[in-house]
Amino acid sequence: MVSGFLSDNASGVHPRALAAIAEANDGHAPSYGADRWSAELGERVRDLFGPDAAVLPVFNGTGANVVAVQALLARWDSVLATTESHMVNDESTAPQLVGGTRIVTVPHQDGKATPETLAPAFDAYDGTVHHARPSAITVAQATELGTTYTLEELAALTGFARSRGARIHVDGARLANAAVRLGTGLREAAGDADVLSFGGTKNGLLLGDAVITLDPALAEPVDRLRKASTQLASKMRFVSAQILALLTDELWRENAERANAAAALLAGRLAELGVTPRHPVEANAVFVPAPAEAVPQILAEAPVLAWDATTLRAVASFDTTEEDVAALVEVLARHLAP
Repeated sequence: MVSGFLSDNASGVHPRALAAIAEANDGHAPSYGADRWSAELGERVRDLFGPDAAVLPVFNGTGANVVAVQALLARWDSVLATTESHMVNDESTAPQLVGGTRIVTVPHQDGKATPETLAPAFDAYDGTVHHARPSAITVAQATELGTTYTLEELAALTGFARSRGARIHVDGARLANAAVRLGTGLREAAGDADVLSFGGTKNGLLLGDAVITLDPALAEPVDRLRKASTQLASKMRFVSAQILALLTDELWRENAERANAAAALLAGRLAELGVTPRHPVEANAVFVPAPAEAVPQILAEAPVLAWDATTLRAVASFDTTEEDVAALVEVLARHLAP
């Protein structure tokens, strides 16, 4: 039986996250973030992201992205995102319906935006009231295609954004995986972002992500938008306690290292079959080319995602094992090997 690759939010829950929930369940505590776990989480985030950082837990990644980007825009502004971004393809109409957000898409290079791909959208703006003003850029670290921005690429994006008067949001649903790839801390892997979405669900939590503001002027707007966007949990302690556990003793890094290592092992085994992934394997996702006629049978035998007609996506999690990799390779070898 093959398991472990449908998505990193299909995994189980890390025992330390479950233990944190159980510990927070002892007795009553103030609601809406006035509890001790939320206070401790705030201290931990300031330790990791700097003294001006503020953390605002939310229910999920969609909520984090919608709330964070809203805080960067006036009602007449737009945010730029690549055509492969999660904001464009996987948030349904939440940015528009909940956030009233206008998204302008730009081309990508292996899932990444660059100053060169972003510049035409800024250049096209004529300054009139007839068009949305480009005022923010959202990028994913790691990207939807499993690639990771280098520190130099992040610096180039930030420099470009500042030169155009724009702000930066980082969709960090897999920020931990990117940090492991880069060999950095979480703060460094986010570059000089103004605000970021921090992923927990894809890194071993039961539920809950967070918006982390790095510009202190954004903390209050995000706090108010979180409530207005129905992302404020009344029993906040259960979300905060999990994220706190993830950020304690670098559990986030341990989980991401395991997921990245499983993806790297899968890519190496595929290379032995003569199969080259569609995109560089730099985090915990492997995009496997497959003949269109083989895709239905592979999907029937292995829990992977059909990314398009000839591409399968396999995403490793914190609990993906070497045995899981071997079982998936066995299935793929029957259908992909020359």
